[in-house]
Amino acid sequence: MDLNQGRIRPGSRWRFPGRGRPRGARGLEPGGNSPAFPSLHACPVAAGETEAGFAAGLAPYPAAWSALDSLLVSAEKFMTQFHIENRLGPPDQRLWQVRREIEASGTYWHTPAELAFGARVAWRNSSRCIGRLYWQSLSVRDRREVSAAADVAAESVQHLREATNGGRIRPMITVFAPSAPGRPGPRILNSQLVQYAGYAAADGTVTGDPANADLTRLARELGWPGSWPSGQFDLLPLLVQEVGAPVTLHRIPADAVLEIAIEHPQFPWFADLGLRWYAVPVISDMYLEIGGVSYPAAPFNGWYMCTEIGSRDLGDSGRYDQLPAIAARMGLSVASDKSLWKDKAMTELNVAVLHSFSTAGVTITDHHTESARFLAHIEREERHGRACPADWTWIVPPAASSATPVFHRYYQDFDQTPNFYRHPAPARPRQAGLYDLRQGVDEVAAGCRHRD
Repeated sequence: MDLNQGRIRPGSRWRFPGRGRPRGARGLEPGGNSPAFPSLHACPVAAGETEAGFAAGLAPYPAAWSALDSLLVSAEKFMTQFHIENRLGPPDQRLWQVRREIEASGTYWHTPAELAFGARVAWRNSSRCIGRLYWQSLSVRDRREVSAAADVAAESVQHLREATNGGRIRPMITVFAPSAPGRPGPRILNSQLVQYAGYAAADGTVTGDPANADLTRLARELGWPGSWPSGQFDLLPLLVQEVGAPVTLHRIPADAVLEIAIEHPQFPWFADLGLRWYAVPVISDMYLEIGGVSYPAAPFNGWYMCTEIGSRDLGDSGRYDQLPAIAARMGLSVASDKSLWKDKAMTELNVAVLHSFSTAGVTITDHHTESARFLAHIEREERHGRACPADWTWIVPPAASSATPVFHRYYQDFDQTPNFYRHPAPARPRQAGLYDLRQGVDEVAAGCRHRD
């Protein structure tokens, strides 16, 4: 499904019987120069304003146009971008081939080069990711021939092994079978390939990660026994669904998951807290959209920034809630927030995460370094004549926010494809399985991790 549905670029090469160019439509012909992008230092655009970049200068679709028309226009938009950015000359021949495929089958097949470019640009377009400077380094595993649940799980485990790379984390994406008319592609229900169970008790308390309580409940309803006694860091199985089949469970081998015990360089007692975290954050419940083609299962990863683990995963009161325990060990008074005990405990937790990953030889970055890299990314994009979408609420780190350079400016947040989009949240198991092919976008999401 094209996420820019409802718009068409004037001057389109596609010609449909009885459907001419919309009256009054003006804009660039294919291959023309882009208009000047508005300043990224301006206030963020309001919802509904015209998108920048390749989405600029578009006129509404006539009401009678079909989903097939939308796919054709999305394909042209992407192919034009692919040929322009890679200096391949006019895309006319390739567009002719794509149209023939769409007319014959209702969809089309990206070449390996188009797929790799589309996946990398999807990372570049992910407005919530601060780590986009290295978008061109994304390693693309083309597994579009894979649709069976067991094979999706096996390839996901292999993704984990290759991305972990002995601790030198590789940015990577594995792209599974696309959706086609009448046949959706496979879907992974876990928000990340590696997650810790959250066992909810009758009194409302949770052992483990509260963020995964619903997924844990679903896994147990599907037959996963969990562990006994319940642990704080029990690895969840993968929940995968292929078309026409119920959700199935697939265990992730322990030796495929690199975990790091969290210790502190000055506080020996920190190890007694028994904290740990996994090395690679592989987002797995979003779909990749390239040129109107949807890939419902396309797990991808970068590497961690310390605040994602320290400030959020282990520090949030709705997650592992470790700040009170750390403050108590530090001898801090928690009687009043005026003592800033949360700030002190959070800082030491982030110090511990950085120290532990670095000591273990696992790639990680800090929020100050990554903020500077993001501004370098914006400058690089501007030099290439591209606008860089950014969601301020996600780009600004959750610790020492005003001490980072990304805090002190505004950004434009707009949607442009290729991109990653959030699947609707899975429902409870249904008679025919819980695959939901509704591909409407709840929100633009992306790149680094969930913060829901």
